[in-house]
Amino acid sequence: MISTKKRRILFLGETYRADAITWINGLKEFGDFDIITWELKTSNSGIFNRIKRIFEFSLAFFKIKKIIQRQKPDMIIAERTTSYGFLAALSGVKPVVIAQQGRTDLWPEKSISLPLKKLIQHYAFKKADLIHAWGPVMTISMIESNVDMTKILVLPKGINLTQFGAENNDNPEKICAIVTRSLSTEYRHDIILKSFAILNQKGIDFTLTIIGDGAQLSKLKDLAKELGIKNKINFTGRVPNTALPKLLQQANIYISMPITEGVSASLFEAMATNCYPIVSDIAGNQSWIEHRKNGQLIPIDDYEKLAEELIWSFENTEHRQQAVSKNRKFVEKNVDYSINMKIIADKYHHLIDGSKAE
Repeated sequence: MISTKKRRILFLGETYRADAITWINGLKEFGDFDIITWELKTSNSGIFNRIKRIFEFSLAFFKIKKIIQRQKPDMIIAERTTSYGFLAALSGVKPVVIAQQGRTDLWPEKSISLPLKKLIQHYAFKKADLIHAWGPVMTISMIESNVDMTKILVLPKGINLTQFGAENNDNPEKICAIVTRSLSTEYRHDIILKSFAILNQKGIDFTLTIIGDGAQLSKLKDLAKELGIKNKINFTGRVPNTALPKLLQQANIYISMPITEGVSASLFEAMATNCYPIVSDIAGNQSWIEHRKNGQLIPIDDYEKLAEELIWSFENTEHRQQAVSKNRKFVEKNVDYSINMKIIADKYHHLIDGSKAE
């Protein structure tokens, strides 16, 4: 008799993150999986919390083993090769799927723990049956680590193109810019604010919406006040993902200035909603954006160049309109959640079938 029991996946990772939610919901919707989740409870902010988190991580293996004994998952998946991915590799469950989250999970690059992280990552790569690279830039560090490339699936999870529709209300009268990255130092919101201060000095009208929360919020609010642009900046705080499409559709320019990037779902969301992208000139963005073709690339930390390119993009309306049309077609072809998550879910079923046949 053929069993009709749903296949069960144990997911190790931070379930509050939008990327994780997309991954989990996609597997439920397109793979009909039951998903069990486990994550570290301690935040990674502050020295005391980091020490507490390390202690919690050291006990995580035993907690995960108890979940496995009780729930008997058919496979285990995890985000970040140097933390949850390592725990998945240790778990003993087969098949094992891990996802690298950034250009490299060996971050920060000058950390004293880097040698240990390299050993942990090497073990996770070796034990994994499938390794997710959400974009081409992630494969560079994998090649450098001598990963078996036959185990790598290069494919973004995608975004919901029904939710993130192309109904953009482009305001021709002024720059209506939006930033949707968390308020931490690596996303360089201070550089963005300084560029808009230059626009303000030049008498150029604008509004800037900064979505999200983070450790830098109070500092950024103080900076906006110091620069004399407080009244033109809207700090929304964290908003539900369901509210994000409308906010993007009300903007005509999307800005993101990270110093490092893997594959940005935020960029895809902007491209889907006809928001013209101006992003930092780094490998993770170069995979998707060509300068003054379908967006603009800005040198890291160069707020004067950012101001210059903001003005250029706004003045060149026809270029911007052609670019956003091209971007929408690109995401429809390459970043459709309903297509990509079906491919990923089918791959997982295939892995489970193969594991059971062994």
